[in-house]
Amino acid sequence: MKALEMFRDGGWGMFPTLLFGLALLAVSARFARAPSPRLVPLLVALNWLTITAGALGFITGIVATCTALAGPGITETSRIAFEGVGESLYNIAFAFLFAMVAAVGATFGAWRMARERRLESVA
Repeated sequence: MKALEMFRDGGWGMFPTLLFGLALLAVSARFARAPSPRLVPLLVALNWLTITAGALGFITGIVATCTALAGPGITETSRIAFEGVGESLYNIAFAFLFAMVAAVGATFGAWRMARERRLESVA
C-alpha cells in the first residue's frame, strides 16, 4: 500500500506529525460543530505545531541524506540525493495535509460563528 510506504519512508518525523495532526483535526471538527472563540488559539497553535513537526522531519531527513552522501564508497550520489530529498518531503506533505483538512473545519466553524453573530445582531 502506497500510503504506508510513504509513512515509513518519511521516517521518525511522521510520528509527531501524525500525533499533532490528529489533535488538530479533532479540535477542528469540534470547532466546526460548535464554533467558539475560545478554540481559535488552540487551532492556531496546533496548526503551527503540526507544520513545525513536518518541517523538522523534513530537515532531519535532509541532514541524514547529506550525511550519507558524504560517506565513503557512495556511488550514484545524485540518485541517492533525489531519493532522500523525496522521502524527506513526505513529512512536509503529511503536515500540510493535516493543516489543509483542519483549515476546512476551521473555516466552516468561522463561517457558522459569523453567521450566528449576524443573526444575533439582527434580532
